[in-house]
Amino acid sequence: MSTFYLPIFFILLALSLALLYFYKRFRYCHSRLKEALHRIAETNNFMSLFSENLTSEHGLDNSMNKVASYVADIIGAQSICIFKLKDDELNIVASIGAFPLTTTNQHYKYVRPRYIKDFAVRDVFKVGEGIIGEVAETKESLFSKYALTDDNIPNNGIVPIDSLMAVPLIYEGNVTGVICAINNRRKNKTFSNYQFKRFKFMASQVVLAQNFVHAYSSLAEQQRINQELNFARQLQASLLPRSFPAWGDYIINSFTRSAKEVSGDFFDFVEVDSNRLLIVVGDACGKGVPACMIMAMTRAFIRSNVPRFTTLKDMLTELNTNLYNDIDDERFITLACCLIDKKESTVEYARAGHTPMFMFIRNHIREFNPKGVALGMLPTELVSVDTVSFEFTPGSSLFLFTDGINEQTDINDEEYGIERLRENYEIFSKQGLTSKSVIGKILTSIDDFTKDPNISQADDQTMVIIRSPLK
Repeated sequence: MSTFYLPIFFILLALSLALLYFYKRFRYCHSRLKEALHRIAETNNFMSLFSENLTSEHGLDNSMNKVASYVADIIGAQSICIFKLKDDELNIVASIGAFPLTTTNQHYKYVRPRYIKDFAVRDVFKVGEGIIGEVAETKESLFSKYALTDDNIPNNGIVPIDSLMAVPLIYEGNVTGVICAINNRRKNKTFSNYQFKRFKFMASQVVLAQNFVHAYSSLAEQQRINQELNFARQLQASLLPRSFPAWGDYIINSFTRSAKEVSGDFFDFVEVDSNRLLIVVGDACGKGVPACMIMAMTRAFIRSNVPRFTTLKDMLTELNTNLYNDIDDERFITLACCLIDKKESTVEYARAGHTPMFMFIRNHIREFNPKGVALGMLPTELVSVDTVSFEFTPGSSLFLFTDGINEQTDINDEEYGIERLRENYEIFSKQGLTSKSVIGKILTSIDDFTKDPNISQADDQTMVIIRSPLK
């Protein structure tokens, strides 16, 4: 070759090599782009399929099985099992196909495939124990391409393990579970390296699904709780008197506020006949929905049965029998009952473990404390209820309240107290205020006593004042 053509040859060679390099880079980039687009499509398909199963509570419960089924189709696996890590244990949350690594009743399981899921959920794998446990502990994926010849893979079930892939599910550096695939659907039943690569990618989608299920489960649970609380609030609002009864010249005012969403306190006015009115104030043990339900049971019994009783003692005794038989041992309710007879201008009063009743009469306070234990705590043969009867003097007033009033504490954890309540009730009554104003003054004194607006209300608070007419 002449020296004239030699530079041209090297130039052409360099151009060829450059073209070859750029062609390979193009093929590589095209392959990566195609793979990325494929993964995006798979992710979109995955999320679309997954979201379709979150439209109902049943879909939510079945969503992880749908995930397992989708992964099995993408990978081409005969069986997929998804484990969730909780308290150092791996529990099966989804299983598609016969899964030979489960431990309970293997032979029975594979003879009757429809029981696979029911039995599988009983299997528990400890972290660090067995193949699944080791994957969770080491955070390392496992690929046994030829599992039949792998001494580390147990092959003692009816369904042989020809090939196995197991990948840890990791979120923010922490293992949340493991996903395992067994046996290719093709005749040779052996997974390829490409399938293992795709399986590891799909594991990240399973982690995403786990997070969605957890989020939706929490949301569904919160929605259910909110619905129950809303129902309880509506129930309680329907049970409390909407207005004070127009009962001759007697004036009745009441107030209640709950410490939680719903209250265990209640008050009620039951017109026994044209001359007698029963006023009840109750305080169920605890707060929230359970206390509210005991309150509803008590109110229902009193309203449906009061006409057939001749004394408050008989009514409370039978009410105790019903509550003792129907509520938990830790639950009970305290009651204060005033039966006012406007024809005779008398009051019959009974209490069952409740706070005392105050009466403002002739510019001083009388306190009534007949004996009686809270209802629902003891069998009826151990329960005794006393009553007191007295004249309801014209112009006097009765004050009933729950212990949320006197037990409210201040910043030093000191209680408002019975004596302070008694003194303030006397002071405000002597000022000639209306019953409604007296209640407002007491509430203001309680709020002033706490001194700190950040102190939460410790218990439900209820007050009822009944004022007899002036002659």
